[in-house]
Amino acid sequence: MFEQIIRINDRGAEIKLNKNNANISLLGLHLVFESNEKKVVCEIDSVNDDVVISHFIGEIIDGKFYNGVIHKPDTNAQIRLMNPEEIEMIIGVKSNTTFTFGISPFYDNKRVYVDINNIFSNHLTILGNSGCGKSYGTARLIQSIFKTEGFLPYKASLIFFDNNGEYISAFENMNRINPNYHFKVITTNMAYDYKKLSMPLWLLGVDDIALLLRATTANQMILIERMIKLARVFSQNDEMTNKFKNHLLAKAMLTILYSNDLPVTKRNNIFGLFNTCKTNELNLEAIVQGAGYTRKFRDCFHVDSNGVFTEGILITEYISSFVHPEFDDYEPKEYNSYSLVDLEKALAFALVSEDWLNNPLTYSDSITLKVKLHTLTISNDAKFFDLPGNVTLDDYLVSILMDNGGKNQILNINLEDIDDSLAKVIVKIFCRMFFEYAKKLQKRGSVPFNIFVEEAHRYIKTGEDIDLLGYNIFDRISKEGRKYGVMLNLISQRPVELSETVMSQCANYLIFKTTHPRDIEYITQMVPYITDEIIEKQKGLQPGYCLAFGSAFKVPTIIHVDIPDPVPNSDNVCITKEWSIER
Repeated sequence: MFEQIIRINDRGAEIKLNKNNANISLLGLHLVFESNEKKVVCEIDSVNDDVVISHFIGEIIDGKFYNGVIHKPDTNAQIRLMNPEEIEMIIGVKSNTTFTFGISPFYDNKRVYVDINNIFSNHLTILGNSGCGKSYGTARLIQSIFKTEGFLPYKASLIFFDNNGEYISAFENMNRINPNYHFKVITTNMAYDYKKLSMPLWLLGVDDIALLLRATTANQMILIERMIKLARVFSQNDEMTNKFKNHLLAKAMLTILYSNDLPVTKRNNIFGLFNTCKTNELNLEAIVQGAGYTRKFRDCFHVDSNGVFTEGILITEYISSFVHPEFDDYEPKEYNSYSLVDLEKALAFALVSEDWLNNPLTYSDSITLKVKLHTLTISNDAKFFDLPGNVTLDDYLVSILMDNGGKNQILNINLEDIDDSLAKVIVKIFCRMFFEYAKKLQKRGSVPFNIFVEEAHRYIKTGEDIDLLGYNIFDRISKEGRKYGVMLNLISQRPVELSETVMSQCANYLIFKTTHPRDIEYITQMVPYITDEIIEKQKGLQPGYCLAFGSAFKVPTIIHVDIPDPVPNSDNVCITKEWSIER
């Protein structure tokens, strides 16, 4: 079939084709150049008349295929097509550590087998135009894992952030495969008959609240930190916390008393503090002991004809008795649950007690944050942060990943019917929770999380949050998550809008047909394994075909993905059916 090598260069080789075989379809097949126990593998790019043009992809050494070429073939090497045993080195073989989700159209539709560890212990990106099979491919990828003979992924934790509920139909009957497999949906769409999303507000940190309130300045970050600390303090009722509350109230009232405001304004501000926090010792009805008489605390603030408090000295002495400098650096070790309303009270306390509103440098930031928090508190979105009870992070994650003692291998967090900005924050908060949980495990990586983000370009963007927080949670997971068992799986039709950092950290790629020039250019620049050959291949893909490459694949491989069963709800609307009427 092949007569001789015409030319060898750094990229590949040109081979003279026997004219009797000029009509045979060779594109995409692999050649072996064999000489002196050396086997170099090429892939055929094109055939011009009787000349075959190919590029080097690897070597076969001691019966194993290795990607990349160190030794070029000899000019007198024997040239042949790969034999069946060698083809299996490329497309994989069935074993207890591999699974299949499609076939190779170039090798008699042989099944392509992928090592489970290589693909699911690394970050993955799935790209392609709308309608080219991303959702079908993703669904089949996951279904195939659970349908693999001899492999029981009972402890799997696959988290889907599903914007449009596409994957519910693909996974909701998983227990038909095995009664030990379970699928759970948590939704923001009140019309669905699934468990509604409700997050524990008290487990949200400063960064989470900053994202939720769309903070923009360092002053607002400081105020949020103060607000959260106060909310945690106000949620407690033990003796030590009560002393700290008295210390906070007393310092706040002394700050007001020593200000330049009029007595009536001072009184109103002090009384206003008790709307946010009060104790048995410091409240408007508390009994204050004078020299041979008593007064209610509120009665000590009468203003005489000279414009001063009638009990000014008594007030100051009583309040000062609760100030203890050792509490200035006190941090509550534990705290109970609190609500958005409680956060509002804590913010109000901070604004008044620390004089934020009377400082022209902080007034604008303070009012902006106050308005944003109140808007959230009275909005319909507040229900997503009103989880009843008091749970820890571990308890909360267990509650969504397990039901009645059974493990939910797939959790679908359906983010329909909410604004994109809120959906983005919810995705970030959940990812931060999974990452923090995984990091603190004694046995690193013992509870892996595979996070799938549908329409990832809406959430995982370049440079977001870095100016304010100093980091982006997706960038952090992409760089550190793999060693803790937290893997990102991005599904997107607009790679140009994705984070450059996250894209560059992905080890595997499934690329369905992508045609937009900017997307192609971006993929070329950002994907570490990309070559001109790969770019050209994906341009001609049909729907349902993907170009798979990365650490889980020996060479870039075109796969005809099996149709998922059942399919996700991602098909186009049938216009002829919806438009027409019966005559």
